[in-house]
Amino acid sequence: MTSHDLPRPFGSVLVANRGEIACRIIRTLRELGIRSIAVCSDADADARHVALADLALRIGPASAAESYLSVEAVVDAARRSGAEAIHPGYGFLSENAELAAACAEAGIVFVGPSPRALEVMGDKIRAKAHVAERGVPTIPGFGEVGTTDADLVAAADRVGFPLIIKPSAGGGGKGMTVVHKADALPDALAGARRVALKAFGDDTLLLERFIAAPRHIEVQVLADTHGTTVHLGERECSLQRRHQKIIEEAPSPLLDEATRAAIGEAACEVARSVDYAGAGTVEFLVADARRDEFFFMEMNTRLQVEHPVTELVTGVDLVEQQLRIAAGHRLDLPPLRLDGHAIEARLYAEDPASGFLPSTGTVRGLAEASGPGVRVDSALVEGLVVGADYDPMLAKVIAHGPDRATALARLDAALASTRVLGLRTNRAYLRQVLADPDVQAGRLETSLIERIVPASASFDPASSATDAAAAAAAALLEHARRLERAAVGPAARAASAARAASPLWRAPSGFRLGEHRPARYELVDVAAGPEAEPVIVLVSGSPEDATVRLGASEPAAARVSERDGLVTVHLDGTAQTFAAARDGDVLWLQPTAADAGAAIALRVLDRAARAAAHADRRRASGSGIAPGAASPELRATMPGAVVALGAADGDRVEAGQPIVTVEAMKMEHAVLAPHAGVLRLGAAVGDQVRQGQVVARIEPDAEPESAVAGPHETTAAGEPDATAASAPHEGAPA
Repeated sequence: MTSHDLPRPFGSVLVANRGEIACRIIRTLRELGIRSIAVCSDADADARHVALADLALRIGPASAAESYLSVEAVVDAARRSGAEAIHPGYGFLSENAELAAACAEAGIVFVGPSPRALEVMGDKIRAKAHVAERGVPTIPGFGEVGTTDADLVAAADRVGFPLIIKPSAGGGGKGMTVVHKADALPDALAGARRVALKAFGDDTLLLERFIAAPRHIEVQVLADTHGTTVHLGERECSLQRRHQKIIEEAPSPLLDEATRAAIGEAACEVARSVDYAGAGTVEFLVADARRDEFFFMEMNTRLQVEHPVTELVTGVDLVEQQLRIAAGHRLDLPPLRLDGHAIEARLYAEDPASGFLPSTGTVRGLAEASGPGVRVDSALVEGLVVGADYDPMLAKVIAHGPDRATALARLDAALASTRVLGLRTNRAYLRQVLADPDVQAGRLETSLIERIVPASASFDPASSATDAAAAAAAALLEHARRLERAAVGPAARAASAARAASPLWRAPSGFRLGEHRPARYELVDVAAGPEAEPVIVLVSGSPEDATVRLGASEPAAARVSERDGLVTVHLDGTAQTFAAARDGDVLWLQPTAADAGAAIALRVLDRAARAAAHADRRRASGSGIAPGAASPELRATMPGAVVALGAADGDRVEAGQPIVTVEAMKMEHAVLAPHAGVLRLGAAVGDQVRQGQVVARIEPDAEPESAVAGPHETTAAGEPDATAASAPHEGAPA
């Protein structure tokens, strides 16, 4: 008898989550014949999980605090829909004892552990003390309920530097900060408290000794209400950035069978200590040099983001087991046997080339990977608006194989074929990480990724054949669009006659003295920002039979074709193909070659955009700032909410001082003063700001007159100097 032949555990289940995890839970509910009920905020009204569910209910506005984090709204939705149980997924309310208690009071089953287990293990301070009493080794640290920043500063010397700040109530790396020196601790504590309060509703913090170069190993446990507790092996989660896992695998390449058994039994003991019921994960730090020595970090009392790798190597559907345990069924699993190797990569909406800042936008082109051993957990659909309200994870790409080398190769190929056009992602960076020699060899530790610097994303057609092909493709496609526009409206008759004539007459720029003037296109790399010099492309002839000149290069024969979301450009006898999608006036191009890098976003400047850019440069040159100096305007580097101000309007500030802190996708980023001067604020705490929006201005200290470029200073050629920083073009995408 298979598990699907057993009686279904519930008739209806409400999924109190969003995104890919909501879609993944709904998939198992459908396989078990259980009616699925989704909830959504206003921002998710058209989301994929809403479309997949049998019923969907609105629970509030976009703000997570008023929707997905509202116990009252979630329980009310369950009552209204007649749900027998609530599955919380991960994040949001998944480890919230208040929700578990509210479910019990309402007669609704909470798919998760008891309120007591949630309370003990959900508080890192209490959890460490609790497991230490059971003989489980823990990391030296300090943390007590009600401690102030002053208490933590006083305890820091006893803990020792470097140390790590952790929110007591949280997980997923949010609010975790490594501090190397005592003088940096106060600001780090303030930032961690803000993140913890917003993400978890509790700003209690703890300090732990930071162990350099450890391995992060976690153990998957399952426990029923009849006294059975088992583990399903471990996951290696050492590849992290800012304490957020990005690549996970099972089993760990570090552990041998003896260590696997020992760490698995320790995890089961942690679960038994709180009469745990459900799926949970116990996390440990393991010394690479001494793999038999491990320290308890925390227990996550929920399903983990990386649970698919365990499912692929064990054949166990963890969501199904959660549901059956919650319904009171006994665990009935065969002895643990690990089949092959599985590796998962998290696809994030972020820009590696800009310090991994969160990225927003609309998904305009989408292709998800498939093939032997490949699984994709995703909530992506074309047209999806990725905003700054929630976590930046877009999807998980997972590959399984008979061995680690096969799994790595399959995952890399899957990422190569993945397309999410319309916003920046870490897809190319994930491939760069997978190709790293240490990753290939399994020599992993938690700081490894910090040493893998993202490949340069600078757009340079003069030195890159791929960039040259992209520039030619963008110019030729715009050339074709202008020809088509010329054939519409009052000029259609004249254009029709022109098409019947020679290519001379078809050139949109006209001709002179028997020769046509090439059409001129100015392209800017959106990622480079408003200060980037445009790339000039000259096009003669038709898109199907053109001559193209890129910048100062020699003219080359070129042609372009477009079909089914793919653009193929032939430039000087070499063909390259790109996946293509338009978002307004921006053309997204992702090379399809197996060894290609990140997607390229190009904007063709029209007359208005060129005029605006020129005006920006003129304003900058007359701003009183020396040519090449930093702009006095401070602009938001990502869209989000202003959560803190480092000084008041009119204060004198120093260079490098944090002025405005913006939070988006559970990440904070401080905008720093470029130079000393008097602060003029343009934003307040609570304001929603766009990427590139001016949030403050620093009026510089007076400079000697000879050091400051006057408003009418010109270059040697007599043209206004345009080297000063300029403002973004109007309508620049977030």
